[in-house]
Amino acid sequence: MASVDFQKIETEFRALALQAGKVIMAIYDRPDFDIRTKSDDSPVTEADEAADAVISAGLARAFPGVTVVTEEQANSHTLSAERFIIVDPLDGTKEFINRRGDFTVNIAYVENGVPLRGVVYAPAKGRMFYTRADGRSVEEAGPFGDTSQGSLRELQLRKADMGALLVVASKSHRDQATNDYIDQYNVADLCSAGSSLKFCLVASGEADFYPRLGRTMEWDTAAGDAVLRGAGGRVVTFSDHTVLAYGKAGYENPFFIAASPTVALLPA
Repeated sequence: MASVDFQKIETEFRALALQAGKVIMAIYDRPDFDIRTKSDDSPVTEADEAADAVISAGLARAFPGVTVVTEEQANSHTLSAERFIIVDPLDGTKEFINRRGDFTVNIAYVENGVPLRGVVYAPAKGRMFYTRADGRSVEEAGPFGDTSQGSLRELQLRKADMGALLVVASKSHRDQATNDYIDQYNVADLCSAGSSLKFCLVASGEADFYPRLGRTMEWDTAAGDAVLRGAGGRVVTFSDHTVLAYGKAGYENPFFIAASPTVALLPA
């Protein structure tokens, strides 16, 4: 990948997210599906693995020679590639298992530690967000054609009112530390959402910020981070508000905050 073809990234990422979404929904709509527990005690379903297979094969065809990291195939060695694609084929497995619908397909392109392009597709919600070739983030209205785009809405951040903030937090992983941090702000509304949809709710102006004081991996965040950055937002570390970087050893993130730049973030 001597030069980066961002139009190809937009086209291929969108198409593969849709293909993976179809595979996921075919399993989701069944009365039962296989679930097992991984070595880190997190659940994985046959939908995670089927979507991973679809996306991995598609990326290998479209971008031969490019390093691809996926949740279902990642190992713990240090990633040395300056450019790589990182994938969570089914983010929000708990939401999938509990049939809550807040699960997503995430594909992101990272260069020099920065997630430059990404797609977040929530097939059960019928919502798709992605960064276009020019770097701007949009939401595409469904129904989604395999080869033809629907109408696009450029994402716009909300101008935050520090006296009446809109906050989104994890549905499955919120703890007391997160609640204590949120309680320091003047909050008009606090909603819960699963998966990387939380980044997209900030990017689309439906929330002002999303704090995460819990364990996440780079494949959980890269695509949503790219969408939020493409809308003019930011994702910073919780401890010192420096920009969240990618390509870390073991792929594990520190605690972070995703926010509109108009939110005056309080110290940790």
